[in-house]
Amino acid sequence: MESRKVQKVGYSTLSISLPSNWVKEVGLKRGDTLFLVPEKDGSLKLFPSNQLKVRGVVEEYTCNSDLCVGPKMLERIIVGNYILGRDLLTVRSSGRMHSETIKEIRGIIRRLIGIGIIEETPDHITLQCSIDPRKFHLDMLLRRLSMISLTIVNEAVQALVDLDESIAKEAIGREDEADMVYLLAMRLLISAQRRRDIAEEMGLKDPLQVLYFGLVLRYLELIADYAEEIARGVIDLLRRYKDQLPRQLIERIGDMTDQARNLVMQSIDCFFMCDIRIANNILGLVRSIKQERDRLIQMLPEIPHLDLIVWNITRIADRGAGIALKAINNALEKETNICSKG
Repeated sequence: MESRKVQKVGYSTLSISLPSNWVKEVGLKRGDTLFLVPEKDGSLKLFPSNQLKVRGVVEEYTCNSDLCVGPKMLERIIVGNYILGRDLLTVRSSGRMHSETIKEIRGIIRRLIGIGIIEETPDHITLQCSIDPRKFHLDMLLRRLSMISLTIVNEAVQALVDLDESIAKEAIGREDEADMVYLLAMRLLISAQRRRDIAEEMGLKDPLQVLYFGLVLRYLELIADYAEEIARGVIDLLRRYKDQLPRQLIERIGDMTDQARNLVMQSIDCFFMCDIRIANNILGLVRSIKQERDRLIQMLPEIPHLDLIVWNITRIADRGAGIALKAINNALEKETNICSKG
């Protein structure tokens, strides 16, 4: 970060000099026009007129697939470019592209909302994303992700309670949808972080909201992962130990799951309502869930996956508690009867 002293020119005009490196980088010349946009946080956004002319130009990025030799490396590069908000990516090979590479590209774009192949030749594939971040609201995506994640939780444990493998398979099938919503939301958050006008159109009026939304989205994505792990464990349990499962303890696991799921639901509501009292009460519920976990662990028979299922339910409750903490932080950004200046 560079600093500049404010100089007085004439009787009333104040001025500062521009950093020479920045002037060269943007191609600024004497007589060019600069545009100044005041921001709500007191900062001033400055950009030259020539940037306005190319603002709608889509920058193209290129990935050398020959160098993507590690497992899932190319997939992660495509996802990384997607999250960074890049709209045009060409995956290129020095020769004919391997069928495994093409399969990997097609496989990952099915999990990325708004992206598709616009050009394909023997040695390259060009991907384009057509998402306009201004058309999305993060609160809607967050609620959507919470619904998907909690549905996976409910179905995973319901499969255990009902001894129904098909319900667990449905839960696993929903995890891809959770990933799709999460990756889209992260792409939008990064766009909002880079441009304040986009953030405001998405409903993010304060820069700290970008941080809070990012953390809550991550917690919800983890909840979906824990629930998928539960579902896979349930399938193995039902195939190998279906007749050995203790009915009473399984029902208690179901009740414990209901408590954890309700905790997460209340935390999400609290995050939007900014209610410190309710958030604080939610944090107190985690202790009782952990106490029930400890009791169950002592009583469970030595059957694979059962104890891991119970621990994952606790982890889900912990992520709900994390959301409640972010709800308190979010609420403290505004003055309330509980906490105010002075």
